[in-house]
Amino acid sequence: MAILDKIVIANRGEIALRILRACRELGIKTVAVHSTADANLKHVLLADESVCIGPPASRDSYLSMPAIISAAEVTDSVAIHPGYGFLSESADFAERVEKSGFTWIGPKAETIRLMGDKVSAIKLMKGAGVPCVPGSGGPLNDTPADNLRIAREIGYPVIIKASGGGGGRGMRVVHAEGALLSSIAVTRSEAAAAFGNDQVYMEKFLEKPRHIEFQVLGDNFGNLVCLGERDCSMQRRHQKVMEEAPAPGISAAQRAAMSAQVIAACKAVGYRSAGTLEFLFQDGEFYFIEMNTRIQVEHPVTELVTGIDLVKAQLQIAAGEKLPFRQEDIEIRGHALECRINAEDPRTFMPSPGPIKLWHPPGGPGVRVDSHVYSGYNVPPFYDSMIGKLITHGDTRDTAIARMRNALAELVVEGIKTNTALHQEILAHSAFQAGGLDIHYLERRLGLK
Repeated sequence: MAILDKIVIANRGEIALRILRACRELGIKTVAVHSTADANLKHVLLADESVCIGPPASRDSYLSMPAIISAAEVTDSVAIHPGYGFLSESADFAERVEKSGFTWIGPKAETIRLMGDKVSAIKLMKGAGVPCVPGSGGPLNDTPADNLRIAREIGYPVIIKASGGGGGRGMRVVHAEGALLSSIAVTRSEAAAAFGNDQVYMEKFLEKPRHIEFQVLGDNFGNLVCLGERDCSMQRRHQKVMEEAPAPGISAAQRAAMSAQVIAACKAVGYRSAGTLEFLFQDGEFYFIEMNTRIQVEHPVTELVTGIDLVKAQLQIAAGEKLPFRQEDIEIRGHALECRINAEDPRTFMPSPGPIKLWHPPGGPGVRVDSHVYSGYNVPPFYDSMIGKLITHGDTRDTAIARMRNALAELVVEGIKTNTALHQEILAHSAFQAGGLDIHYLERRLGLK
C-alpha cells in the first residue's frame, strides 16, 4: 500500500471515521479536513493531521473543491477519499483531483458523469440487457402532444423525474392526464434551480414496489464482483430509514441472475471501485432506477453478510491492487440490519442539534456501532442529522431483529432527541417481521400518505 501513504478524507461524521479506521488497518496516514464547526469531530482528533477548510456552511467548506485540493497539496497527500454525499458523485471534482496529480478513490470521472445522469444511465442499462422501468427512454421534449402520447402509452400513474436529481428530489407523480403538462413544467423549473440541468424524463409509477439494490466492486483490471443485494424499502420521503441484507424473499436464483446482469452492465462502462445499482422490485420483476457511484451509507450490512470490508477494498483498488476474490467466492452468510440513528424528533422529524450529555452505545454478540459522537459532543445544526448507525448480524433474520431490538433498548443518548423510538416501533410491527414491505409502507403507517 505504499502508493497511498497519505490520504485526505474529504468528508465528516461517521463515514470520515469509518475511512480513517480502514486507513489505519492498512498503514495509511490520514488528513482530516473540517469546517470551523467540526474541529471536535472524533476523526479530526484521531487523524495524523487536520486542516480547517472553511466556515460551517457546506458550500464554503465540504463543497469547496479548491479548499480540499489545497489541503491535499499542503499536507503532501497522494489521494482523496470523498466518502458519501458532498462531492462524492461530482465528476468535475473527480476530474480536478486527478488533474491536480492526486489519486481519486472512486470511479473514473467519465463513469460518474455517465451514471450520474439518469437518462444516459438508463440507456446504458437497457443496452446491457438490464431491466428498466417502462418510460420515455430519454429526456422529454417541449411538445405537449408528444408528452401526452408518451404518458398514454406508459399508462397512468406516471412519475416525472429530473435527469440530474437524487436523494428523493426532483420528482413528481402524476395520476391523471390533466395534471401532466403542468407537472412537467414545474419539475423542469425545480430541476434547473436545484441541479443546473432542466432535463426531465417520464417513467411508469409503480404503486407498491420494494427498493432493492446490488453492491458491486471493480478493480482497474476489469475484474468485477457483485456482493449481493440490500433491501432499503423502509423509507420516509424517499430517504432510507432502515436497511437489511439479504433482501427477504429474494431467491438464490434471482440473486445470481441479477448479479450476472449488474456485472455485465458495470463491465460495459469499465467500472472501478465500489458502486450500487438501485432497483424497484414488484411482482417478481426488477427495474433499474439509478446507480450510486460511491460507498453507500448502508454498506455495513453487506460487509457483515459477506465478510468483505468495502472501504478497505476501495483503498486497495485505488492503490492499483487486483480484487483478491472472484464471484464464485462470494457467499452470503446470515442476515444483517442497519438502523440510522438521527438527531431528530421521532414524531415530527424536526432536527434536534445540541450537546450530547451522555452517549452509551450498545454491545453484545453481532452488534456493530458506526458513530462519530461521544459524551460531550455538540451536534451542529449545519449538516445531515444522522449521528450514527446501529448494525446487527445473526444467523437468521429473526436473530438479527432480536439483536437490533436489544441494541436499541441499550442505546442511551441524553441531551438531544433521536429517532430510536421510531426504529423500535418499526421492529415491533408484525408486517416488518414478516418481511417484504414496499417503499410506501412506513409513510402509510405514520399517516403521511
